[in-house]
Amino acid sequence: MFHKESYSGSREQNYESVIGQMKSLLEGESDRIANLSNISALLNQFLEQINWVGFYLFKEGELVLGPFQGLPACVRIPLNRGVCGKAARERATVRVDDVHAFPGHIACDAASQSEIVIPLLKEGELLGVLDIDSPILSRFDDVDQLYLEKLVQELTVAL
Repeated sequence: MFHKESYSGSREQNYESVIGQMKSLLEGESDRIANLSNISALLNQFLEQINWVGFYLFKEGELVLGPFQGLPACVRIPLNRGVCGKAARERATVRVDDVHAFPGHIACDAASQSEIVIPLLKEGELLGVLDIDSPILSRFDDVDQLYLEKLVQELTVAL
């Protein structure tokens, strides 16, 4: 049974705690959709000042909406469009302080102001991306990026 945590340590300690929770949720479960659903829910309850968190899965040359928390979202994203497309295409994290200044930004939620997208890579293969939006400008910093990349790295081991 999952219990909501009270995160009272440093940001780094709190991220480590969430990564530990994620590993526990993934333990013994091989279904990709179930695991991604639980991880999007875990991140949604952990991260403050966000309005969308979820996954896009790489299928037949494009990103297709996967498990998420937030308002309904764009279903398909070509790799040549948006922050998600760029992260998938370049296979690198993309952090955007102001999405309205990002050329080709895809506006699924008008409230979104900043975004971070981390590609899910397993043995060099693109599985998809983790996408997190915030209604706050410059919401994501180096600490978020470091620990979200670490979380994704641990997650892809289980996928």
